[in-house]
Amino acid sequence: MRLDKYLKVSRLIKRRSLAKEVAESERIVVNNRQAKPSTEVKIGDLIKITFGNKVITVKVTQIIDSTKKADAENMYEIISEDRI
Repeated sequence: MRLDKYLKVSRLIKRRSLAKEVAESERIVVNNRQAKPSTEVKIGDLIKITFGNKVITVKVTQIIDSTKKADAENMYEIISEDRI
């Protein structure tokens, strides 16, 4: 699944267009590599996202094309959440 779609479906970022914008501004790293919106995400990947003064690292645990809000939290496991 594309990174921008995964971030939207998992509700880590609310809109796909915003996820694309964040990736294009080089604020997302997947498995220690700079990510583009089209980067393929697989189960077990580590995604590091920089939001303003917060950095969150998550591990992909599931990939589902569409989810309900309750199921979205099961798509990832939070590894760390740090303030800059």
